[in-house]
Amino acid sequence: MKGVSYITDEKNRKKAVVIDLKTLEEYEQIGDLFDVIIAESRRDESSVTWEELKKRLKKKGKL
Repeated sequence: MKGVSYITDEKNRKKAVVIDLKTLEEYEQIGDLFDVIIAESRRDESSVTWEELKKRLKKKGKL
């Protein structure tokens, strides 16, 4: 993502995010930026079907 860099440790694990504030002006809302950061961080996660998610939430009593 343009204007966002990561600081990593010696094993190349992401430890911090550096945001170029001039680039931040390109976003209409800061919430959009956080949505992109979260989506980027979850890029390699496996997906779950809606049916499976409903089952999990019901089991936990959250649905």
